[in-house]
Amino acid sequence: MKNYLPLMGEWNKMLYSLDWLENVLSSAGLKVAIQPGWKTRGHGDVGKIKGVMCHHTAGPKTGNMPSLGVVTNGRTGLSGPLAQLCLGRDGTFYVVAAGKCFHAGKGDWKGITTGNTSFIGIEAENTGINKPGDPKHDPWPAVQIDAYRRGVAAILKHIGQDESMCCGHKEYRLPLGFKNDPTFNMDQFRKDVAAIMNGITPIPALIPKQDGSGRSTLRRGSQSDLVKEIQKKVGFVGGDVDGKFGSLTEAAVRRFQRTHGLVPDGIVGPNTWAALNGE
Repeated sequence: MKNYLPLMGEWNKMLYSLDWLENVLSSAGLKVAIQPGWKTRGHGDVGKIKGVMCHHTAGPKTGNMPSLGVVTNGRTGLSGPLAQLCLGRDGTFYVVAAGKCFHAGKGDWKGITTGNTSFIGIEAENTGINKPGDPKHDPWPAVQIDAYRRGVAAILKHIGQDESMCCGHKEYRLPLGFKNDPTFNMDQFRKDVAAIMNGITPIPALIPKQDGSGRSTLRRGSQSDLVKEIQKKVGFVGGDVDGKFGSLTEAAVRRFQRTHGLVPDGIVGPNTWAALNGE
């Protein structure tokens, strides 16, 4: 437990133990957004950290990290913070708290039953529905899963633990079957985390530079008449149809991808081009 920290305009607050989270994630090359007051936020301090617990938010299908407020402030019947970290769909880690969070509940992993005080919780934005055809079906973007693995690997390395000390909420929470988060396969996830920790980085599936019709793969920063075509087809709003692939265009592409059952990575590659043209 750290010393009291004087904050301007507030009563002194306790600086909690996990104040290293920002630096560890940033040093791993990850995108990090810190939330105001995070170093003094928590339900008291944590104990000795033994591992990382993975969750999904079961939040809205749209938006990068719409559940951030709930995780930070809590909900009816459960006060926040609800996890130390949030993970947006674009792979950004939001650092919420340095103290204890209410994310684990009653459970057991490797004989450890003190989930809230012994595990760092990560709430990744996802509806929790993994059923094609369901209106809330929410495929995990590759960029988000990659950041999830790398963030967990960086934390485990920092605390001196191997991949076995990463668990899903569905594996910890008792009775088993009570929770289903996260929806991806945790055994494979741990293998990928181990590969990163051992310097054998999984190679992401690369998006081809062009599709079969010669249309270029476009993303934020692109500028062309093809971008104008995209802006018109995805229902771009909030700016001119100017052929410049900025943040508003990316957001519109993500919305289009989600409504068409595609991975919402904001990149217009072969699959998205096909959907845009009804192919």
